[in-house]
Amino acid sequence: MCWVIMNTYSAGSPSTALVVPVATSAATGTTTAGSTGGGGVACNNSPVLCSRTYNNITHMGAHDSAFLRDASTGNSVAGNQFFNATVALSAGIRLLQAQVHLQNNTLRLCHTSCTLLDAGPLFEWLAKIKVWMDANPNEVVTLLLVNSDSAPADQFGAAFDASGLSGYGFVPPSGGAGAGPGPAAGAMIQWPTLQNMIASSKRVVSFLAPLPSPSSAHPFLLDEFTHVFETPFDVRSLSAFTCTLDRPKSKAPSGPRSALQGGMLSLVNHFAQTVITGDITVPNVGDIATTNSPSTTIQGALGMHVAGCAGEWGGSGKPNFVLVDFWDKGPAVDTADRLNGIVPTGRKSVGTASGAAQSGGQRMKMGDFYEVFMDVSFYVRELGWYIS
Repeated sequence: MCWVIMNTYSAGSPSTALVVPVATSAATGTTTAGSTGGGGVACNNSPVLCSRTYNNITHMGAHDSAFLRDASTGNSVAGNQFFNATVALSAGIRLLQAQVHLQNNTLRLCHTSCTLLDAGPLFEWLAKIKVWMDANPNEVVTLLLVNSDSAPADQFGAAFDASGLSGYGFVPPSGGAGAGPGPAAGAMIQWPTLQNMIASSKRVVSFLAPLPSPSSAHPFLLDEFTHVFETPFDVRSLSAFTCTLDRPKSKAPSGPRSALQGGMLSLVNHFAQTVITGDITVPNVGDIATTNSPSTTIQGALGMHVAGCAGEWGGSGKPNFVLVDFWDKGPAVDTADRLNGIVPTGRKSVGTASGAAQSGGQRMKMGDFYEVFMDVSFYVRELGWYIS
């Protein structure tokens, strides 16, 4: 593998250039633009996407991307993913969502509670993403961090600074990053193309939910619900997926069409929960083959859900973001490729998730119920939390 620097503007320089990975054939000694599949520069795994604006693309996302159901967590039934965030990025996922809690004045990736499932300090996770970004210079990635304890923006900014990821932070034009929900608060209508974001090296879009107040020191931290609306997320049946506007709750647009007309981006939550007892739920892995299916005719399938939203919302109807559990099943990214009209290149496939607890068709066992009950019943009873 070697690297070719291609300036995209006449006044460009290496610091504002697209860096194209070129594969070298050991057998023939020839080189080909291996990441493009067509000889052109690929952005987010396709040359087609380079000239598209950020808001004219469906970015497939991993819900609770830091919380794994693998050997590192003892195959915890609270985990939402079989593979970690950088594996997800290499496989084509371009949105990473995670919960962040303030524990002993440190921002940590914790699932509902740091006692239940703790994925470590935020800055360490961000540092791994930074390494991936360094190695993949033609990719635009979105982060959505749930600010569970309403920590100040600058505390998140310090984690980004410590990880080295701040330098990639995309800062919207003046007036586009206001705090507070809804298009009237400053939803940005004119997003740049992927090519422009890559050329400027500002190719990580970072949303916080909530952003208590904007940070002048870290202007790349954006309030999610200023810019994005979401469909319902607490879904407990495959027949219950809808395209209605669930959040923002405060100063919310009248519906998805109003939000889209005001310049907001759309996020479809497409993951289901299994109820154990009362309000204790865990990710529904038993139906994941259906949930993440690209089918447009099977009830509960990802393909059917996003197609329904397209019909309801009018216009292009294409969601900007989609969040799924166990993204490798389906695989979910196939649905985004169909919506984007691309044949992707330059991705790494993943093997089948190993271990009995990772079987896509497995139903929960009594031991799993006991594990979850012991882990979370205290928090549900005392604080009214649930795993989502």
